[in-house]
Amino acid sequence: MAARQIVLDTETTGLDAKNGDRVVEIGCIELLNRRVGERGFHRYLNPERDIEEGAAKVHGLTLEFLSDKPRFAEVAAEFLDYIAGAELIIHNADFDVGFLDAELKRARLGRLKSHVSGVVDTLAMARELHPGKRNSLDALCERYAIDNAHRTLHGAQLDARLLADVYLAMTRGQESLVIELDTPAEAAAAVARVDNSKLKIVKASKEEEAAHQAYLDTLDKAAAKAGGSLWRKLQGT
Repeated sequence: MAARQIVLDTETTGLDAKNGDRVVEIGCIELLNRRVGERGFHRYLNPERDIEEGAAKVHGLTLEFLSDKPRFAEVAAEFLDYIAGAELIIHNADFDVGFLDAELKRARLGRLKSHVSGVVDTLAMARELHPGKRNSLDALCERYAIDNAHRTLHGAQLDARLLADVYLAMTRGQESLVIELDTPAEAAAAVARVDNSKLKIVKASKEEEAAHQAYLDTLDKAAAKAGGSLWRKLQGT
């Protein structure tokens, strides 16, 4: 069974969690077997402090709007229950993880990574796949033909949904160990990075094997004049 993944984004009062900036919005999108799940998580939060002008211009949230929203500590248990054991997918993960660690520390709930199975930084992924190119969320949406025309302001839930599409686009083809990249050299480098020792082998069930043999029987009939199907000839059956 594939690991549950959560695409996560936050909006904040400013850029420096260590100097008291706070989270004002959390948005999460669930991925199950590379499909968007039905369970999302979205909360606006009362930061209990002013919002810097630069941050407000980015996300459009005001203290007046957030004044009646819950504080982080009031939604922390629900948030941790939602992400528990999942792999988090975050763009520029150090930023969001730093802010959430600060919020969790205030609530005496440990660190974010102690509640999840791991964190994937899509910015680091993008820089490896597309070195020397712009790798902002907007740039990646453009590169992978993902419609972000409605993104006039940043928003945690909106950005998490866009990032989910970007992540799926960036990782498509990994099932066959081939990633669609800009040049053949990049593709070859990506294949060379695959660690075969970590690949999981899934054996066919008895029902799947029976269905496969039934399909080969059909091929044998269709290829009777040629002495049967090539597949069975190669198998020596």
